[in-house]
Amino acid sequence: MLFCQIADHARPHPQADWFQLRSKHLPARPLYALVRQALLLAPEKKIIVNSRLDVALAARAHGVHLPAHSPAPRLLRAITPPGFLIGVSCHTLAELRQAETEGADYVFFSPIFQPFSKPDYHPGLGLPALREACAVVNIPLFALGGITVENAQHCEEAGAAGVAGISLFPSP
Repeated sequence: MLFCQIADHARPHPQADWFQLRSKHLPARPLYALVRQALLLAPEKKIIVNSRLDVALAARAHGVHLPAHSPAPRLLRAITPPGFLIGVSCHTLAELRQAETEGADYVFFSPIFQPFSKPDYHPGLGLPALREACAVVNIPLFALGGITVENAQHCEEAGAAGVAGISLFPSP
């Protein structure tokens, strides 16, 4: 199972395989510096930048993660290097199908459980919905939302290639 840490700092958790920098408040230049720092601190991890393709490319990150309804990943391939990962956040089966059809390398599907970071957002789709989502796509699907050490295994049993989270990884 792959573990993707989502954070707004540059220190990847040792148990995370992938590290998604999600600093929505940062302008491009400081975000670039944060990505470069993460790449230096964890050269063995996949460093993904949330939403900012320009920063991901300039900093030589391993990929970018896009919100649902972003431009199709296949449209971005013309300006990305070989092997550059493009992921998409999805919340419905239709969005999953669309992301795969449009060339996403992986997807986040959420929320599986009630998110700790947004307690009033959504009660969670549940494991049956995750199982159905995993059957809909042939690209890696990360379960997101309310993921804990205890329920991560259930997500893998439902078919998820990995789990992603903020609260799953203690802050440095």
